[in-house]
Amino acid sequence: MAAMGPAAAGDQVPGAEAEPGSSPPPPPLGPLLPLQREPLYNWQATKASLKERFAFLFNSELLSDVRFVLGKGRSAAAAGGPQRIPAHRFVLAAGSAVFDAMFNGGMATTSAEIELPDVEPAAFLALLRFLYSDEVQIGPETVMTTLYTAKKYAVPALEAHCVEFLTKHLRADNAFMLLTQARLFDEPQLASLCLDTIDKSTVDAISAEGFTDIDIDTLCAVLERDTLSIRESRLFGAVVRWAEAECQRQQLPVTFANKQKVLGKALSLIRFPLMTIEEFAAGPAQSGILSDREVVNLFLHFTVNPKPRVEYIDRPRCCLRGKECCINRFQQVESRWGYSGTSDRIRFTVNRRISIVGFGLYGSIHGPTDYQVNIQIIEYEKKQTLGQNDTGFSCDGTANTFRVMFKEPIEILPNICYTACATLKGPDSHYGTKGLKKVVHETPAASKTVFFFFSSPGNNNGTSIEDGQIPEIIFYT
Repeated sequence: MAAMGPAAAGDQVPGAEAEPGSSPPPPPLGPLLPLQREPLYNWQATKASLKERFAFLFNSELLSDVRFVLGKGRSAAAAGGPQRIPAHRFVLAAGSAVFDAMFNGGMATTSAEIELPDVEPAAFLALLRFLYSDEVQIGPETVMTTLYTAKKYAVPALEAHCVEFLTKHLRADNAFMLLTQARLFDEPQLASLCLDTIDKSTVDAISAEGFTDIDIDTLCAVLERDTLSIRESRLFGAVVRWAEAECQRQQLPVTFANKQKVLGKALSLIRFPLMTIEEFAAGPAQSGILSDREVVNLFLHFTVNPKPRVEYIDRPRCCLRGKECCINRFQQVESRWGYSGTSDRIRFTVNRRISIVGFGLYGSIHGPTDYQVNIQIIEYEKKQTLGQNDTGFSCDGTANTFRVMFKEPIEILPNICYTACATLKGPDSHYGTKGLKKVVHETPAASKTVFFFFSSPGNNNGTSIEDGQIPEIIFYT
């Protein structure tokens, strides 16, 4: 019988395979040898299936007609030199369009040895194992390099296994690291799952080491989200930590000016108006990152009326899934509606649990102007204020409605009576007429949301079911 060297290399796969999810055994190291085709008599008879026969040839010199040289450079020196991995052109071309072009295309290589300087040996072996046997062997240490290799050589089935592995191991403390990789490798499914995890466990995610390692585009993609579950003041603190780390990466002194510089557009995505004045005073106002003018304008926004316009988003981060919904209880718009410091009020009930995030209000009949407004939702029977916001809005003089948002979503329970209140200071406005007692909102993915409206007793500036202000309620189901 012929020498058993080549067969032993191939026999490693079925007999000594690591458990799925563990790192593959290290490939053999050694100097470059000529391709060998020493016969191993009747080995085919011991392999009952095509899969067994091809698996036997994995990482074996037997019948091989090409070698790949991997791991050149500093890492290769530490590992004892480059690794030379034997393979079979036909098997690789049958499993990968990239290898097919490499061996059979118009610019096909005829070299018996091919260098792959950008591919990790363990990842390349994982790719070959899959092409030869459909077996997946990836672990935490190799999954990202295997994903890169699977995409490089157009093997989407292995790519899907890598994404599945990452999804199963996705946690709050690695969500930002995996999000960065998902964006780098253009894996939208994995990126979406990472973002969902960050939404649900924002505090834990931003506390992990991986948060300060993300790039500016990933940071902005997260800060733009309405669904983060974190107070804005704490989010600002995390962004400052990221800016300090970015200064060090760019070898810049960690100064106020440099932190502002590296944040760039990300700074405008912090929703300072959602903070309390105490949170703003204790954090951003003393951070040195905002200009003196911005600090003054934000303090004025918190304390005076009419409020100055600020360039920061005041839409709440709802921590809610799904699509924003809105109902309008009027069928027609008229003018004029005046204000004297009394609240416009309307009572309502809903048939299902929802979260209200704001109102749509009518604006001036006299052209563009600003209004000061306080909005509230009160549980009618208990006379308990569930949420309120002192804010303002700008209108353009049209009969459109203008959004006024709460700082946090307000949970509304079915069949409980609530009062929506809006106290406006400003010129006469448009108002609604032909009001509806019942408004139904339907979406394809959800059941009906039904609002019932009732006039609020007492002095309510005239608003009723039929006429008045508070035409729209903005909510999530």
